[in-house]
Amino acid sequence: MPTSKPSIDELRRVTQAGIVERRSAEHWAGRLYMRPLSPYVTRQLIRTKVSPDALTLAMIVVGLISAGLVAVPALWSAVVAALLVQLYLLLDCVDGEVARWTQRTSAAGVYLDRLGHHVVEAAIVVGLGVRAGGGLSSEPSWWYVLGAFAALLVVIGKLESDLVTVARAGAGLPADAQTDPSSRVRGIRSMRQIVAVVPIHRLVGAIEISLAVVIVATIDLVRTDLLATRSLLGAVAVISAVVAVGHPLTILTSGRLR
Repeated sequence: MPTSKPSIDELRRVTQAGIVERRSAEHWAGRLYMRPLSPYVTRQLIRTKVSPDALTLAMIVVGLISAGLVAVPALWSAVVAALLVQLYLLLDCVDGEVARWTQRTSAAGVYLDRLGHHVVEAAIVVGLGVRAGGGLSSEPSWWYVLGAFAALLVVIGKLESDLVTVARAGAGLPADAQTDPSSRVRGIRSMRQIVAVVPIHRLVGAIEISLAVVIVATIDLVRTDLLATRSLLGAVAVISAVVAVGHPLTILTSGRLR
């Protein structure tokens, strides 16, 4: 097993190789500021008995607490939720780094990590729906339903990506496609290029939506209503629907399943 007192450069070389460089494998916030920070936390954790799976479970718990705070229609709750999502991202970085350094990577760990992301990001959208309806103390409304429906679409969009790996494994193909991921259909290819330049689909991610909630919470406070929050929920629902329908089309017309 590697030493428990590595340098930061050594940790980065061993635990981040091939991750930061791959745009599809790393969130922009990870590349921008969290991966430079995470090795300092990882170096402390590898000296303890904390397991990678325990860190992943902590990540999920933090994410769900954040989702609960999103449901509270107040500015303070939005700010705390956004800060907790930053902790969620940090834990998402360090659980894998600890696993790679201590050589405890596992299929179970990958599964738990993926499951956690799906559950947390859906829960945050559900929380946004509750917030748009006035919070848990208000009477249930159609905003709750819209939030739950948007959350379902978010999960479907994520499952569509995961099913590429499942389909390739079922067909006896390597996990990673080595072919061009662009669509062979001109219209779909053009749409994908536009999304690459203006990545509106990222709005439904935990980092982006938590920051957006802070913005709309500020606007709502000034306006003394929930119009901004409800507009954000509507945008999330529309974007999630477009992704849920468009994503499988881009996959089926590309080389990702060959």
